[in-house]
Amino acid sequence: MKKINVNINGIDVVVPEGTTILNAAKKVHIDIPTLCYHPDQKIKGSCRVCIVEVEGQSTFSAACCTPVRNGMRIKTNTKKVREARKTILELILADHNCDCLTCIRNGNCELQILCEEHNIDTISFDKVVKLLPINDKNPAIVRDESKCIKCGRCVEVCNEVQGIGAIYNINRSCEMKIGTAYDKELKNVKCTYCGQCINVCPVGAIYEKSNIDEVWQALEDDNKHVVVQMAPAVRVSLGEKFGMQPGSIVTGKIVSFLRKIGFDKVFDTNFTADLTIIEEGNELLHRINNNGKLPMITSCSPGWIRFIEYFYPELLDHLSTCKSPQQMFGALAKTYYAEKFNINPENIVVVSIMPCTAKKAEALREEMSDSGYQDIDVVLTTRELARLIKQSRIRIEELKEEDFDSPFGITTGAAAIFGATGGVMEAALRTVYEEVTGEELKNIDFKNLRGINGFKEGTVKVGEIDVKVAVVNGLKNARMILEMIKQGKADYHFIEVMCCPGGCIGGGGQPRGTNDIKKKRIEAIYKVDIQSAIRKSHDNPVIKTLYKEFLTKPLGYKSHKLLHTHYKDRSDI
Repeated sequence: MKKINVNINGIDVVVPEGTTILNAAKKVHIDIPTLCYHPDQKIKGSCRVCIVEVEGQSTFSAACCTPVRNGMRIKTNTKKVREARKTILELILADHNCDCLTCIRNGNCELQILCEEHNIDTISFDKVVKLLPINDKNPAIVRDESKCIKCGRCVEVCNEVQGIGAIYNINRSCEMKIGTAYDKELKNVKCTYCGQCINVCPVGAIYEKSNIDEVWQALEDDNKHVVVQMAPAVRVSLGEKFGMQPGSIVTGKIVSFLRKIGFDKVFDTNFTADLTIIEEGNELLHRINNNGKLPMITSCSPGWIRFIEYFYPELLDHLSTCKSPQQMFGALAKTYYAEKFNINPENIVVVSIMPCTAKKAEALREEMSDSGYQDIDVVLTTRELARLIKQSRIRIEELKEEDFDSPFGITTGAAAIFGATGGVMEAALRTVYEEVTGEELKNIDFKNLRGINGFKEGTVKVGEIDVKVAVVNGLKNARMILEMIKQGKADYHFIEVMCCPGGCIGGGGQPRGTNDIKKKRIEAIYKVDIQSAIRKSHDNPVIKTLYKEFLTKPLGYKSHKLLHTHYKDRSDI
């Protein structure tokens, strides 16, 4: 590839042809401010915060979208550039609700950080922002249009990454805004509540609905027995909110914190992830042996479930009937756990800590109450857990590590990898192989199914059957695989679908991060697996006890009643 010689702030740099000024500057550790730019998205060049001076040009160039030319001499921090950037930021602020102290992004807002860097303490222009009503009439996502800076990040992730189109640009010029069709509420359009729009928003224009106060209320009620479960992806991402490196494993510190603030029991969602593998694996074998509907598709990602209900209801029979691990846990907490410890299920409050905004909506589905009670009472995202910790004024980084409580605290490495794309499939194959063959699987690491790529496939010989599997993450890839099924081109036995890019480690409730950060979280997930004493779900001794004492057998009457469900055609919304 042709090399280009440029000079940035007096420093010579050689880069491949086509490199932008922004990326060329990064190579020599020169940081150019950006706002609409996101490293995992297409270049937009709309905010102009990244303008620079180029020798010989009478106008500024936007560093994010201008490719370098041979011999180009660039200055990124002259007085002229600084003043222009300051003017641009002031214009944005003139049409922005600057009530920062009560904003959910106070302290980690990209616009706020840029204004601080540019010493903006007054705005030279008249305020034109309209303080519109906050849109919060759904269980998961809140929109505050008065904070929107129209950068387009949310539109791109909704339309081009997820392929949903719940929000898009409306009108043109100064009348342009981001919204839904006919300005409907999110609950009245085909929004999956995946929360990917939240993860890319640079300001506080869109965020998850908070349920923190409900948790404090339950903990302070002496009549309530409050238990909590934590999803696998949370333990490898929460540390980022407290200055730790991406991929830091903070499981024991989270357990210690939750116990300190008053939870009666601290449990692990990994337990019911193991249970999901047993039920789902047996369901797959039942379909294969009885000419059931194939390919069977996983059902533990609630954003994905809403997607297929909205856009492909004719393929609902392909879904596994298993509830997600979150919902299985709630059903068991209010039946098996209540009976075993003689607790009135009416007094049990189940709190979930999840990487996912769609889990808030899943908990409220009317069919998720087979125990006679709502399976899950409150769902917090990873970001909400971080805010809960800060409210408590407990320094989590100083806590000693503690173990989960029994009986739902004994788990396996197979359950841990549920947090990464490909993990559910890998965990299932470990169990299905040994259940069918009766032989020990020598190599339990299915590395061809790992990684952040949107589509992966493989074939595993299980007894006399060549089991063909596929793994997709991100709803645009889910659409692709469903179209293949409709066209009769998906000759798979089993397909794993995760709603969010990268799987749960990239969930809509996680600390915001680029693909590079997601990769570090995935590495940590597999580290948890390798370090686990038990790495196969069917070897979990407490799962065996659960079937012996309560469920009787996989796919049995009680299992079907509590752990399985059905899904609906929602295409008419």
